[in-house]
Amino acid sequence: YDEWHADYEESMVDLLCELAGGGRTLELGIGTGRVALPLRARGVEVTGIDASEAMVARLRAKAGGGEILVVQGNFAAFDLGDRFDLVYVVFNTFFGLLTQDEQVSCFQSVARHLTDDGVFALELFVPDVCRFDRGQTVRAVKVDVDEVRLDATLHDRAAQMVTSQHVELSEAGIRLFPVRLRYAWPAELDLMARLAGLKLKQRWASWEKEPFSAASGKHISVYQKMDRPQ
Repeated sequence: YDEWHADYEESMVDLLCELAGGGRTLELGIGTGRVALPLRARGVEVTGIDASEAMVARLRAKAGGGEILVVQGNFAAFDLGDRFDLVYVVFNTFFGLLTQDEQVSCFQSVARHLTDDGVFALELFVPDVCRFDRGQTVRAVKVDVDEVRLDATLHDRAAQMVTSQHVELSEAGIRLFPVRLRYAWPAELDLMARLAGLKLKQRWASWEKEPFSAASGKHISVYQKMDRPQ
């Protein structure tokens, strides 16, 4: 994961700091700390949840990683007995919850952990079903002299499920990295939020706050409690 996704957008950290407003934050799917550690370096207090012991171990091995409180578990449903000014989940990690029920449960758990003025921020792709041909696609991600990386994907439109294998071919052999996602449309996410007592505050097409439109490939959606004024 760190080999492929070590980089982060500085504008992402800027906006998350802005949304935190100097308060406490909770990252869902904190992983190896790709986002949490830069936030902490900016003086933001970060707590995390993650189900992967291996990824949390990698976080712990990094400078400052041992000072971040991480709860081991599934962020579909959690009770930390605490509240936060910002809860966030980035890089499509929310779609790792593989049923609508789990995704709704996550919104409800987040709502219980927000302060009265707190916000929930998600970074997610906008589904593009046109990229599939008869429910599948294969594409080259990287082609080099000594390495080829491919993505092979099946799409279940009825279940809104994407099942992929990231395939790495090199002199060392073949490595497979499976991924399963249950995507949701922006309007579906807004309804999940309402079921949890939250409402959409803002939706951007990028961390630079570009306006969201029908042509946007991803969105940054920010939710707040329904009884909080805009």
